[in-house]
Amino acid sequence: MTTELILEPTATTPHGLAVRTRGLVHVYRGEGRDVAALAGIDLTVRAGEMIALLGPSGAGKSTLLSLLAGLFRPTAGNVVVGELDLTSATQRKLDEMHASDVSLMLQGAGRNLLPFLTPNQNIAFAQQAARGDTGAEGRLPSAPTLLGMVGLPDVGDEPLSHLTPGQLQLVTLAVVLSIGPGLLLADEPTSALDHEARDRVLAALAKVNRELGTTVVVVTHDRDVARWMPRTVTIRDGRIGGEGRSGEEYAVVTADGFLPLPAHALELLPPGTLVRLELEDGEYHLRVEEDRT
Repeated sequence: MTTELILEPTATTPHGLAVRTRGLVHVYRGEGRDVAALAGIDLTVRAGEMIALLGPSGAGKSTLLSLLAGLFRPTAGNVVVGELDLTSATQRKLDEMHASDVSLMLQGAGRNLLPFLTPNQNIAFAQQAARGDTGAEGRLPSAPTLLGMVGLPDVGDEPLSHLTPGQLQLVTLAVVLSIGPGLLLADEPTSALDHEARDRVLAALAKVNRELGTTVVVVTHDRDVARWMPRTVTIRDGRIGGEGRSGEEYAVVTADGFLPLPAHALELLPPGTLVRLELEDGEYHLRVEEDRT
């Protein structure tokens, strides 16, 4: 039986880290041609917010998530996480951020966990870098605390091979939370899971956001996942193609004045349609003009 899950918007808390990008461009250099994965992304995520980056495969979502994680630098534009400008930060500053402030949950539990270690041991391993900070020891959560938070209090010493795919994903969440990050970035955290396991993972993410105040950014192509999020940002062809609030989709005016239309609007206003924006009684109306040429 599938449990209906509703993720309520949460209040901003001091623990979460804000995220801001301006004019973000990333070009992959290939043999014979360059490919623009991102073409001018302006995005603001408030501290303590929970959002989903939605879009088809190849839209640029995972590239954006990697840039937010500071895994590589953009071709142009800026990425700021908290007070740190990742675009100009030294490698030492980025390493410190990865050790204590930002966690990345890669797609698939196997890419996040060491298969020959138990959940408790995976958590201890993930905390090694943070423990190098003399002030971190007292603030790092214990393995039982983390596993209890994600709903798996009794699996700490179990071999990973004994766990279901849903349990492995929840262990992964406990591991990436082990440094107490202010920003959690999750790439397709519910892919390949059945509905029940998917809902458990989403509920755990919502609990982390609600109780810890952690800023959560989730990448997904699954609209069933995105529709439960308080806010969605649609990425299309390397640009922001729309935003959603509580199930309602909105177009977003870009910094240079363009208005990308959501997919359903393109069915009514195909490329080449002439439109005019008119202000009447304090409200804007879109007028479709007949092409007389």
